[in-house]
Amino acid sequence: MKRLLATLATVLALTGCGYNDFQRLDEQTKSAWSEVLNQYQRRADLVPNIVASVKGEANFEQETLTKVVEARAKATSIQATPELVNNPEAFNKFQQAQGELSSALSRLMVVAERYPQLQANQGFRDLRVTLEGTENRITVARNQYIQAVQSYNVLARSFPTNLTAKVFSYEPKPSFSVQNEAEISRPPTVDFGNK
Repeated sequence: MKRLLATLATVLALTGCGYNDFQRLDEQTKSAWSEVLNQYQRRADLVPNIVASVKGEANFEQETLTKVVEARAKATSIQATPELVNNPEAFNKFQQAQGELSSALSRLMVVAERYPQLQANQGFRDLRVTLEGTENRITVARNQYIQAVQSYNVLARSFPTNLTAKVFSYEPKPSFSVQNEAEISRPPTVDFGNK
C-alpha cells in the first residue's frame, strides 16, 4: 500500500513539474533552430552565384567581392549543429559570422548600384530579389527561434519548474541579440552642412 501511494505521489508530482513542457519546448527550439540554419544555408548557396554575376562587371571593386567570399567562408566553416544552441560561446561566434556575411552582402549590393550594366543584367536582378527574399526568410526564422527560446527559458527560470530544470540539467538557451547594441542606442548624427 505504501509503495502504491509513493508511486501515485511521484506521478502526481511529476505531472506538475513541467518535465513534459520541457520536452515539448526543447523540440520546438530545435525545430526553429533547424529552420534558421536552412535559411542561412540558402543564403550561403546564393553567394557564389551573386559573386559570379558581379565578377562579369570588369571594373567591379575586387575588395568588396573578396570580403563577401571571406565572410561566406567564415560563416560556413562553423559547424552548425543542434547542440550549438546549448553552447553560448559557440552560438555567439556563429551569430557574429552570419552578421559579417549579412554586412558584406549589404555592402556588395550598395556598391553594385554604381554599375548600370550590372543593374541591367537580368540574372543579377533575379539573384538580388532572391537574396532579399532569403534575408526576409532569415528574419522570420530567427523571430520564431527567439519566441521558442523565450518560452523555454521562462519555463526554465520559473518556480516550480526551475527545480525540474536543475534536476534534469535544462539550462536556459541563448537567443539572438542585436550586434553593436551600444551603437544603435546612440542617436544618429545629422549634419546638413552648408553647400
